[in-house]
Amino acid sequence: MRVILFILMLAVGVPAAAQVQNADGYMPSQTLQEYFDANRTNYDKSIIYVFFNNEPCYTCAAAIEMIEQIYDSHFIDEYNLFMINYQNDQENNFIQTYSLSKPLEVVLVRIDDGAAFGYRKIENLQDMTTDPVSLQDYFISQVTDYLGN
Repeated sequence: MRVILFILMLAVGVPAAAQVQNADGYMPSQTLQEYFDANRTNYDKSIIYVFFNNEPCYTCAAAIEMIEQIYDSHFIDEYNLFMINYQNDQENNFIQTYSLSKPLEVVLVRIDDGAAFGYRKIENLQDMTTDPVSLQDYFISQVTDYLGN
């Protein structure tokens, strides 16, 4: 269902603010601190950002769907997942903060006690969609290596 919404948003295009999809209540106009203050259970939950741009490739949509399935199967209780159209972001400076430039980039942000402690980028996942097992193994290893388990 989220993938259908994602594809519809890409087709229609929503200007002004960053497009965000998640079930945890994060709004693009909020700072991370405001988000943490609104929901104390997220104070120690690290974040998996899935950034895409206004010109996603066909394999980007497939990779996003795979990432979402992996997240739902392995990480849903441990981390938060946010899908953001970074080119429509005018408030959070995601482009500068994480040096975003590719059609699809995943950023892992380590959170401890409501503060961010570094990040790691995972790029080119869209190039791995022809081998879903390898993509899953690589994604899981990157997340667990950096964010812990």
